[in-house]
Amino acid sequence: MSITAETAAQHANDPAVLCCRAEEGLVIGPANLEDPAIFDELVDSGLLKLDGCLTIGQILGAKLTKTCDSLTPITIDVIDGIVESKEEETKVEEIKEEVVAAPVVKAQSIQGGKLKIHIGEGKDINIEIPVGGLSSVGGTQVVPVQEAADVTPASKEVEQEAKVVRSLTRKHYNITEVKRGPETKIEGTTLYIREGIEKEAVESQQLVNSLKIDIITPDRYNTYSETIMDVQPIATKDGDDELGLGTTRVLDGVVVVVTGTDANGVQIGEFGSSEGILEENIMWGRPGAPEKGEIFIKTEVVIKEGTNMERPGPLAAHTATDYITQEIREALKKVDDEFVVATETFDQVRRPGKKKVVIVKEIMGQGAMHDNLILPMEPVGVLGAKPNVDLGNVPVMVSPLEVLDGCIHALTCIGPASKEMSRHYWREPLVLEALHDEEVDLCGVLFVGSPQINAEKFYVSKRVGMMVEALDVDGAFVTTEGFGNNHIDFASHIEQIGMRGIPVVGMSFCAVQGALVVGNKYMTHMVDNNKSEAGIENEILACNTLCHEDAIRALAMLKTQMGGEAVAKPEKQWNPNVKSTNLELISNVTGKPIELVENETSLPMSQKRKEKYS
Repeated sequence: MSITAETAAQHANDPAVLCCRAEEGLVIGPANLEDPAIFDELVDSGLLKLDGCLTIGQILGAKLTKTCDSLTPITIDVIDGIVESKEEETKVEEIKEEVVAAPVVKAQSIQGGKLKIHIGEGKDINIEIPVGGLSSVGGTQVVPVQEAADVTPASKEVEQEAKVVRSLTRKHYNITEVKRGPETKIEGTTLYIREGIEKEAVESQQLVNSLKIDIITPDRYNTYSETIMDVQPIATKDGDDELGLGTTRVLDGVVVVVTGTDANGVQIGEFGSSEGILEENIMWGRPGAPEKGEIFIKTEVVIKEGTNMERPGPLAAHTATDYITQEIREALKKVDDEFVVATETFDQVRRPGKKKVVIVKEIMGQGAMHDNLILPMEPVGVLGAKPNVDLGNVPVMVSPLEVLDGCIHALTCIGPASKEMSRHYWREPLVLEALHDEEVDLCGVLFVGSPQINAEKFYVSKRVGMMVEALDVDGAFVTTEGFGNNHIDFASHIEQIGMRGIPVVGMSFCAVQGALVVGNKYMTHMVDNNKSEAGIENEILACNTLCHEDAIRALAMLKTQMGGEAVAKPEKQWNPNVKSTNLELISNVTGKPIELVENETSLPMSQKRKEKYS
């Protein structure tokens, strides 16, 4: 396929290969050349050899001395000579401001109904303006003297101070024990869950057949569990505070874990599931995963047969679980502040004059089980939230603090290794990194659903591009969970932003199994979230999700791009060493050590699982 003049300029230092048969005497132009983007595959397959091949910059305008077939590398023996590169010198006539300071205006008496102004600077201009009735009764009026002002052609930028636009405070309460009892309450560091609440949770949802609560303490991490659908913090708003503002009460040491199947025993999941021994199927310490030592309030929900792959089924399982969580939230509201063990405050700071950036997070919205709830009344709650599918998957702008306060309840049942659990948003690494980086101005987080139909994908993607344009940002991130179908709109988001001249960095699980199925010329700055040694969806919870070091790489890459510096092209095939090398380079520049999170080979895997993924 022939290339354009623009492409030829971009690839001036790449090999020059004819795209079609060309006759002797032809003056070579871009239309006669093949796109260098396909050369790697042709070389690997043995269809093309580039030994002695000249570059595009060396042959444009040269004349062929012999007739050549398609895919012929242009060497010195088939042209009349190498074209010397000439840099065009553009002479721009310098324009100077004639007036570099305001003229001194001298006061003069008003005589005979005229105001006389003498300007003595430069051209000695005299101006007489009739003023008629401006004369005072006394006959003389004095015009004040205007002092010379210091005006320069280009005024210096006034550095504006950073401004805190909103704050969020988390009050932490520690839980060391979870028991069953006659009522749901918190006494000291013990949480009691009311006996019999399971029955009410089941009755609240028509599609739920049964629900079992299992208290998993650290000594029971080696027990079997159905697939983990979600990991959720337990938190509640203080008083009438809204999500993303004011105070949020949080329970430490305990999380809610939603698991389940349908009545036929089919796991509630799509591309893989994480059923099995808990400690073997969790990548501990990931932003969306549990921490070692935490207690799980694990619900095992059984929904009506055949509904595990439809939106109402997973939603019913989550809603029934939230019935229990909400009763814990009500108990947490009553706990005295004397039991607060830690307090942390998050400020959203706007930094005028710094590079303004926006984070675009693509979330699943294909309309089967792929759904998420946006902006509930309580952190990671259900009540008051809107499904992004019902909102048409159009982009919704939220503040960074709303993200960190649980504005997303993650219903999606994609592969567990690359799914961003509800807890992931609660501790979203890219939001935290950008929020605290004093070199950038994070203006907001844009959530956009990933529809099923291509026409709808491109519809919402164009809205993303238009919204990012309206924000007038200097750079953008585009992230997505999972892989495959959603990569179509993921690529389109990047294209819609990039075509507007805005630097953009994409983040996704790719590696081997999740390699991008589509691409475009704007997808030049990418960060792979893979942590799996084999580069696959390994069904280990949160293994391949966006982590702290991924956020650091992405932020460094966007800063480099916004600064006009070049970023090296990726290797032809996935190489896990690229990540560690980049982190080392960033650490050398910043002087800060960056801890690389472990991959799944550090887990105590059973022999069966080792054989499955060996």
